[in-house]
Amino acid sequence: MSDARETASSSFVLSLLDFAVSKGADRCALLARAEIDAVDIADRDSRIAYARYRALMRAAKDMTNDPAIALHFGEAIDVAQFSIIGLIGQASNTMMEAFDQLSRYVRLIINIDTDGPDRFVMRREESGLWMYDMRSRPNDFPELGESAFAHIVTGPRQVGVPEWVREAHFTHAAPTYVAEYERVFGAPVHFSSDRNAMRLEERIVEHRLGVLPRYVFGVLTEHADALMKELEASETIRGRVERLIMPMLHTGEIGVDTISAQLGVSRQTLYRNLKSEDVTFEQVLDDLRHRLALEYLRGRKASVTDTAYLVGFSDPAAFSRAFKRWTGKSPRDARK
Repeated sequence: MSDARETASSSFVLSLLDFAVSKGADRCALLARAEIDAVDIADRDSRIAYARYRALMRAAKDMTNDPAIALHFGEAIDVAQFSIIGLIGQASNTMMEAFDQLSRYVRLIINIDTDGPDRFVMRREESGLWMYDMRSRPNDFPELGESAFAHIVTGPRQVGVPEWVREAHFTHAAPTYVAEYERVFGAPVHFSSDRNAMRLEERIVEHRLGVLPRYVFGVLTEHADALMKELEASETIRGRVERLIMPMLHTGEIGVDTISAQLGVSRQTLYRNLKSEDVTFEQVLDDLRHRLALEYLRGRKASVTDTAYLVGFSDPAAFSRAFKRWTGKSPRDARK
């Protein structure tokens, strides 16, 4: 994932901002240091560049003179105060279900590059049950790991869940405030480790929650699914271009000028934005035709001639040549 696509929810950013202000930092100075416009976080469903969130955390650390402010932020602020994910956790039947929902929806809070498809992963190993934080380049911004694990550990305490962390590991070097880690986590903490992970009390996964009525779970997850779709749609130019191309693909008359006009940008800006995602307009169009052609043919949803038309080829022979370039096979072979 490129840095341009790494974002944080404005509600998450605003929660950190408010917390730092409550600890004595100046709001305007914090926003200026992080290059955040107050208007940009007025809408709690908007997104802020991850780099801005990181800058805000560093500014908060300096202005409050609290090197452990990330830990204290995670300890003091319940996820339910700034994200629907916290409410979904409270409506979950068990802690295991709450963990699953966190993994499913965490991108709504902060969407960053990970080593694998999921940010948080549960693994049962010889030494016990572990929760891993799989974000890439964790040592570039250790504060995010501090606050994330602190949120996860202290949130359940507020609804009566017994202590469930047996040890915590971080890949970054030990800071000057190790004692604060051990106080917050209530367990031994290891630094310069080979993992960012917590070993859990195994029985905790079966611990009953249900703080909120069960019907709320369905309402909240339905809303979260809609937010995830919006996030996916808003954070890649490629995705937005594909959605505009799709309804007109069968016409075969798709040009960059038409799409850039619908996006409200110049063709040069569109080319530049796509280049930042390591793709060209021509590649987006070609790849979309390829994917849809495979879907139509393998699902036997359309004949070869109809598929050629649906993906924008007026000449079936031209479609066959393109298909062979994509797959090394003829359309008829793929349909079989």
